[in-house]
Amino acid sequence: MDLRKLKKLIDLVEESSITELEINDAEERVRIVKHGGAIAHQAYAMSMAAPANVPGLPPGAPAEALAAEAVLAAGDVVKAPMVGTFYRSASPGGEPFVQVGSVVKAGEPLCIIEAMKLLNEIEADKAGTVTAILVENGEPVEYGEPLIVIA
Repeated sequence: MDLRKLKKLIDLVEESSITELEINDAEERVRIVKHGGAIAHQAYAMSMAAPANVPGLPPGAPAEALAAEAVLAAGDVVKAPMVGTFYRSASPGGEPFVQVGSVVKAGEPLCIIEAMKLLNEIEADKAGTVTAILVENGEPVEYGEPLIVIA
């Protein structure tokens, strides 16, 4: 696909209220998903008081973005190493690996991401206390999406 055409499609999704655009052509298939809403909704539900001016965000940024930035800055963020489905436990209805307030050690499993029928354990890269779980169980995640905050 022509890069200019792809850039126009990305701009279209960014400027509109749609969250997903999929185009199937005879030879090409493009799927563009606008994400980040999960973090903003989760941070908004925590109702944190955000400072008036956060470095790195433009003045007048939405309160939800400021609150999300404050949550992410509060500790080490474990990000999704792949695209897949996020699971908090090893089996449906099973005990979650961690909960908010859980103390974890480096190398301890935090969650599972299922990708192409393979279950991949995501481990803590440092010891600490889980301060936030930013994704709901069974929700799809994108590469690099923040999952869990450890302080």
